[in-house]
Amino acid sequence: MNASELIRKVRRIQIRTSRVTSEALSGTYHSAFRGRGVEFEEVRPYVIGDDVRTIDWNVSARAGSPHVKMFREERELCVMLAVDLSGSLDFGTRSQFKREMVAEMAATIAFSAIRNGDKVGLLAFTDRVERFVPPRKGTRHVLRIVRELLALQPQGRGTRIAAAVDEITRVVRKRSVLFVISDFMDEGWERSLSVARGRHDVIPVVVSDPAEHALPAVGLLELEDPETGETFMVDTSDRGVRARYAGAAAEDQARLQQAFRRMRMDAVEVQTGGDFVKPLAEVFRRREARRGR
Repeated sequence: MNASELIRKVRRIQIRTSRVTSEALSGTYHSAFRGRGVEFEEVRPYVIGDDVRTIDWNVSARAGSPHVKMFREERELCVMLAVDLSGSLDFGTRSQFKREMVAEMAATIAFSAIRNGDKVGLLAFTDRVERFVPPRKGTRHVLRIVRELLALQPQGRGTRIAAAVDEITRVVRKRSVLFVISDFMDEGWERSLSVARGRHDVIPVVVSDPAEHALPAVGLLELEDPETGETFMVDTSDRGVRARYAGAAAEDQARLQQAFRRMRMDAVEVQTGGDFVKPLAEVFRRREARRGR
């Protein structure tokens, strides 16, 4: 796309996402994440009423009396966006490609973060790291992230979620809220997400298109795998073909959901042409409710 078209798209996303964040997500974002990060401040002698889980046993042993660790809430959070730009994202049957929805969701999360005074960073990936933008604050920084997502021409076509998450684990030392935004058409990423969860607050965002769940009955279709270039014919008028396709898609979705449950992660699931704000806000509300218990 040319420069003027890019500017128009960035501006359109800025206007839409700014309205969404102010009307629907600002409060739930703050409640879901504010205070999740803590920093060590000091060790002091234990007093009656202190939480015994905060006792520093090493210091207590050296001092000969119980001592507890004191923490303070971090004044700001760091939000990292790991965004999939692989070939399978260049697909959509409902007025937008998955890549466009990914960019809009990333922008919405980023604007929610800066409204709360937090930093935002980006790692765009395919089967390699395509671009890394260190976390910073401010509207201009978020607009840069949006421009990168819309204008970046990826060098790779495949998907390696594990490599992207491993890179964030390696370079982002501060505990962060990590959104992994992808269609998750990949394998072998579970261990990397589990490792990342030990350091960061990981939230998978699964983007799909309705046609990936059920084939329409439109006769013979020539389909192409956008990541490998392989083409094949499918007779969508065959009820058995459609049923097998839908069954395989449902099994894939169930496996994804089971994997996230095993890792105790709140996954956001969205589809092109649909409302992504409601499922995003619902995950934020669930997290807020758990914090209030």
